[in-house]
Amino acid sequence: MPKIQEVLPKYLQIANHYRDQITRGDLKPGDKLPSERQIAEEWEVVRPTAEKALNSLEGQGLVERRQGSGTYVLTQKVAVRARERYARVRQFGKIYAPGWYAVIKSAELVAAPDHVAEALGVGVGDQVIRRARVTHNDADLPVEMSISWADGSLAEVAPNLLVAERIRMGSVGYVESVTGRTASHARDQFAARAATDEERETLGLSGTDAAVLAYRHTVYDQDDKPLEYAEAAYPPGAWAVDQVYLID
Repeated sequence: MPKIQEVLPKYLQIANHYRDQITRGDLKPGDKLPSERQIAEEWEVVRPTAEKALNSLEGQGLVERRQGSGTYVLTQKVAVRARERYARVRQFGKIYAPGWYAVIKSAELVAAPDHVAEALGVGVGDQVIRRARVTHNDADLPVEMSISWADGSLAEVAPNLLVAERIRMGSVGYVESVTGRTASHARDQFAARAATDEERETLGLSGTDAAVLAYRHTVYDQDDKPLEYAEAAYPPGAWAVDQVYLID
């Protein structure tokens, strides 16, 4: 019979707390993390537990531990996952961390392709909103190509979706604000595949056999109806799948 999983070890809970702050951009490259002593006091754990947490972050390539100086956040190439973006919007009212930005390449009404129609629960060929963007990190490197799709019926109540400019609160937050619908849960799907010609050019990939991580993200509202469907491609070095779990 199914078992209730035990909570993660304390050092992983601490490491995940700081990892989330780093990937959201709350802690920026060069910022100094609390010392082992400070972490031990704040989290009410022993020093070796605090040390394991910092070592875990270092092993993930998120921080650098400098002898006699402290622990510092490294520049991140990893693209921010949707869940971190939602957390930033909820907390700060904006979707990107300082230094990160997106360029909206197009925003238009188009006929829904088969897979988009299925994801949004509309008919094939129905009008849907298509927003294409390229996201850059704080080192001005392109780390994500993405397209977000929404039901074309939103064009009248959410006209900014058809403007090729950034929406500060993100497209999902904007739709929430003008419709009263609430993003409740989401489904993420990942698969590695060969890069398209456009992806190789935009993301600066070399070689005809370059690979990307393809990402599909569907957001559902409180009534379990699709709110937005998005597709993204990440280059090598910016792959963003990171899971920590217990093995029974």
